[in-house]
Amino acid sequence: MVRRFIPREGKFFELFNASAEQSVKAAKALRAMLDDLDNAESHAREIKEIEHAGDEITHMTIELLHKTFITPLDRDEIHRLIATMDDIVDYLEDAALRVHQYGLTQAPQEAKDLTDICINSAQCIERAVKRLHDLSFTNGILQECIEINRLENDADSLLALAKVRLFREEQDTRQLIKLKEIYELLESVTDRCEDVANIIEGIVLQYS
Repeated sequence: MVRRFIPREGKFFELFNASAEQSVKAAKALRAMLDDLDNAESHAREIKEIEHAGDEITHMTIELLHKTFITPLDRDEIHRLIATMDDIVDYLEDAALRVHQYGLTQAPQEAKDLTDICINSAQCIERAVKRLHDLSFTNGILQECIEINRLENDADSLLALAKVRLFREEQDTRQLIKLKEIYELLESVTDRCEDVANIIEGIVLQYS
């Protein structure tokens, strides 16, 4: 009888989904920013709002975690998953802030390509997370994780090539430093996506 009044799963999976959606929104907003640098400030504000929404989702998840007696997943896994997804949006917001603050007037193709990889990685996470509530779709979830790992490798290669071109062709030292930092922030987004994929893989292997 008492168990009827004990919070069980709450809305953890809904919150995971909402967090993953914020990552996709932030990545797409950053790509729009790079295509419209004349309005970089307004794009930066939009991404900041997305980041705030992501923080709120994270806080709600942690608060629910403290209130829920029986959780659908291990407590540490829930905390790591939501915190690492939040990191993705944080890095995207950092990249957007640098683009705005540094006053970029033209976005190199490498920056756009890295952002496209971020979008694809975030969309893979979104699809994987939406299946977590039903682990009968383990193969589909794991395939998304494999794709995230592949995309991270692509980002590593692209970053290396972008740096080579930057040091070879960019004559303005200040511009070189700015672009190098932005490239590295974007590649870090894919690192965080890979971290999320590793957490999801661990959940699937444990509970399937």
